[in-house]
Amino acid sequence: MDQKLSIAQVSPFAWELPSEVNEFVEKVSNELAARGHRVAIIAPSTSAAKVRDGRRLCRGSNGGLLADAGDAPLLLAVGQSIEGAPGRRRLALPSDTTRTLGALFEQSDLDICHLHEPFAPSISGAALRASNSLNVGSFHAPAERLVATQVTRRLVRTLFGRLDARTASYATTAAMMERHFPAEYELLSPGAPSLESKRQPRGPQTPLRIVFIDEEERSALRLLLRSLRLIRSDRPWELIVSSSTGRSSTPLRAEIAACVSYVSPRETPTDELLASADIVVAASSGTLPQPGLLARAGAAGAAPVASRLAVYEEVIGDGDRGLLFAPRELTTLAAQLSRLLDDDRLRERLSGATKPRSWELVADEVEAIYSVIAARRKPLVGNAALAGKLAGRPLIDVDLHMHTDHSHDCATPVESLLETARDRGLGAIAVTEHNEISGAVAAAAICEQYGVKVILGEEVKTASQGEVIGLFITEKIERGMTLAETVAEIKRQGGLVYVPHPFDRMHAIPDYEHLLPIIDQIDLIEIYNPRVALDTFNEEAARFAAKYRIPAAAGSDAHVTQGLGTARVRMRDFDGPEEFLQSLRDAEIHSTPTNYVYVQALKFIQTKATPESARRASRKRKARRAPRKR
Repeated sequence: MDQKLSIAQVSPFAWELPSEVNEFVEKVSNELAARGHRVAIIAPSTSAAKVRDGRRLCRGSNGGLLADAGDAPLLLAVGQSIEGAPGRRRLALPSDTTRTLGALFEQSDLDICHLHEPFAPSISGAALRASNSLNVGSFHAPAERLVATQVTRRLVRTLFGRLDARTASYATTAAMMERHFPAEYELLSPGAPSLESKRQPRGPQTPLRIVFIDEEERSALRLLLRSLRLIRSDRPWELIVSSSTGRSSTPLRAEIAACVSYVSPRETPTDELLASADIVVAASSGTLPQPGLLARAGAAGAAPVASRLAVYEEVIGDGDRGLLFAPRELTTLAAQLSRLLDDDRLRERLSGATKPRSWELVADEVEAIYSVIAARRKPLVGNAALAGKLAGRPLIDVDLHMHTDHSHDCATPVESLLETARDRGLGAIAVTEHNEISGAVAAAAICEQYGVKVILGEEVKTASQGEVIGLFITEKIERGMTLAETVAEIKRQGGLVYVPHPFDRMHAIPDYEHLLPIIDQIDLIEIYNPRVALDTFNEEAARFAAKYRIPAAAGSDAHVTQGLGTARVRMRDFDGPEEFLQSLRDAEIHSTPTNYVYVQALKFIQTKATPESARRASRKRKARRAPRKR
């Protein structure tokens, strides 16, 4: 990948505690940094000092946080996690953590935000809400019960709509996510590199080494320890348990306890332990599975034994690359262990059945995903020659979204609109009637009398994907087509595609799922509309425009003259769509505080509460007072 990117890799798990997600983040981040990308790892920490340092860096970044990043990732701890047993880690997500993430994304020019398990509440979920970058969501092996019991699934689905790409570590994970949050999930398997074997030659009386990595729920270790007394094999064995929380309290007979020893993952790295193992056991009941561990064990030459979970079965097959037993069934677990202890040929066959997968290959696939979504962004620079031509033009204020009585929900005569636009200091306006161009045509015919330039436009209602505005069009566009068909018609007329109030979920609007397929066709996007009910809708539109580098615009969406000009774009004067777009690149958006309830009430009075006869009489009086062309 030739383009070098600024990337944030976000994990929801405390960086110091063992986690397959953290291993994925660390390995991929190291590979990407070595290739020249600027990488920051964002994660919670058990260290209060690291969190203080991380927050200080985030809030004081001033856009240069990753500017001098070398060939190693920068670790940013932004929230404190409570250290505990695997499967019981909890993260408090106070408001200052959310503010820290907001400051980071606001001040840092990040290209990609790669979020791992971005469920809420977590740092990954908060980062997805704050991100104004291109977003990739990776789902590794979330427990099904956690996904299935999402009481806020509708809100989560909306939040996931901000993801530009979704990956799943396993086909099982992809199927589960598709069931609950329908979308396309690209398979991105974690690395399972081959390890140099540390197994000593095993004679008939040499104990075979069984290894258990205590990253699963604690019940898995208890099940394994209870199964040891049921092993029926004359072959000597030893069990090595890698545990960061110490020895289990499960009672064992003396002769069995003598065969069990514990090591700390900090003193004996997991990969070193796997490379010395003859058999590796994964006994999760489904709460906190660790499928990556099985893949690494197989690649290291160990024979895996695992509970019959769908994700474990995907990794090791059923007798192809490992043996399975029913979850919580200690008798079957003991029988499978006995079988492997007694059968050298079976153990040898399973030890070479898993093909290694390098982290370099994983990084290649990650880069390919980044390259695809980065291509969606508009170029950073426009037409330099045209920019020079416009530099000497005067600045004018432009309102790009408004209606007249040619729209079904507006009673403002064209003459009143132009008169108010002139009095409010607007140099140009875009008249954008609902499913009609006649109002814009009528305004353009008399606009010279008022000294206001008129852009012909239409706000078109699509079949089921919200509204889209065509600017600089010449013919009426019929409502009811798909969004893609409507956009194609705007382009056929040589017009510009303008997306109004895209995330105002109080109305039928085009959302992420509708906009992404046509992202390359969008010319400008409305990031401020004073008529939306919640400021967060405008903020989300601004975030969308920034991440794809789409020129930002604003319009009052005025249905009454009192609202005209409350949102305006200050830009160089222009002639035609090409100059307009270039001028918009360097424009400033200005807004006037307005009372949403007040303007909505005026709209109701003028359209619903005023008889049609009174509205006609008012239009005639306005027409008589309109200035005559000299």
